[in-house]
Amino acid sequence: MIRTTTLANGLRIASDTIDHVETVALGVWLNIGTRHETKSENGIAHMLEHMAFKGTTNRTALDISKAIEDVGGYMNAYTSREMTAYYVRVLRKDVELAVDILSDILQNSTFDEAEFAREQGVVLQEIGRSNDTPDDVVFDYFQETCFGDHPMGWATLGTEDIIKSLTPGAVKAYMDRHYGVKNMVFSAAGRVDHDELCGLVDKYFTKICDKGDQTPLPAGYVGGDFRQTKDLEQVHVVLGLPTVNMFDPTYYDYMILASVLGGGMASRLFHEIREKRGLVYTISADQYSYTDAGMLTVYAGTGPKEVAELLPVVCAELKKAASTITEEEVNRSINQMQAGLLMGLESTSHRCERLAKQMHLFGRVIPMEEILEKLARVNVKSVQAACQNVLLGKPTLTTLGLVEHVMTYDDLVADLAA
Repeated sequence: MIRTTTLANGLRIASDTIDHVETVALGVWLNIGTRHETKSENGIAHMLEHMAFKGTTNRTALDISKAIEDVGGYMNAYTSREMTAYYVRVLRKDVELAVDILSDILQNSTFDEAEFAREQGVVLQEIGRSNDTPDDVVFDYFQETCFGDHPMGWATLGTEDIIKSLTPGAVKAYMDRHYGVKNMVFSAAGRVDHDELCGLVDKYFTKICDKGDQTPLPAGYVGGDFRQTKDLEQVHVVLGLPTVNMFDPTYYDYMILASVLGGGMASRLFHEIREKRGLVYTISADQYSYTDAGMLTVYAGTGPKEVAELLPVVCAELKKAASTITEEEVNRSINQMQAGLLMGLESTSHRCERLAKQMHLFGRVIPMEEILEKLARVNVKSVQAACQNVLLGKPTLTTLGLVEHVMTYDDLVADLAA
């Protein structure tokens, strides 16, 4: 059973009670992320996520870890461009402990200077690892090329120079500005009683108040070409075209289009480029939607010589799809998406996150039946129309590796328009 409540202080709570499990996934989701940063503090949202675990007025960093792990629980967090989350999974008898810990790290963090210095080193190592992972960093280049010098184009991890320049005071000030009740949802799923949960959250979250609206700058798609030469075994390629945001009524048409193009082993790009031509090991297509922007992307890793053939074939498949997508392909992709949504309901963590994100984005929990109904309305004509619209947009191309034989950007634009 799904229930929602808004406490007197404005904090929203959503829960999904599942009586046949013994665990509870719960956490706090904030609609705060990289796009809420200034240029000089890029990476601060992620740094704050790290520091929240590094000691409070009540617990040391080790105390926080032990408190959860001593009862067999699991605790983690993540930062994205539009959201930050702190979440725990515990046995049902330990829900109060989890709420206590979450409230402590979000209300009483001390930002100790010694802990801060150590965590700066950890984040710098994380940046280094990302830079050493080409199929990861190429998407950072892609994001920057899509949005230019806009917060949506900046790396979530920040840069080495900015991370080194941050101070405990600056991170605390960022938390004080942004971590208010309007930007928070407390979510839980599993063997949890909603009324008891509300009582616990009300008991422990006593210092969270209204910090005002945090309206980010509108995202503006720019597009263009970025190439970095690096001595790698493969050339990593991301091709993207602007689509729609997550509120657009045609959102599911683009999701199905991405699946038809590169959502599995039966998809068009996989079959044509890997199975028939042997040009790649990995190729995929995805639809990325934000609150005010969206892109359809194709990612592939291929050899320095094979890359000359890769993009022309991708362009040909995109253009062909605009008029030849079949009912069989659409139905297969709808079935895949439906199955993925329903399988996700078997995970308390997935349910918990789903509740929180929907509360942030739509102000309510969207019934699964409503989502499945929207999917069922997708048809061949609507997916072909989405593909035709994709081809009208300005492309973004980012490549990393030995890029000498990658087709020129002008040729790419001309090929897609032909």
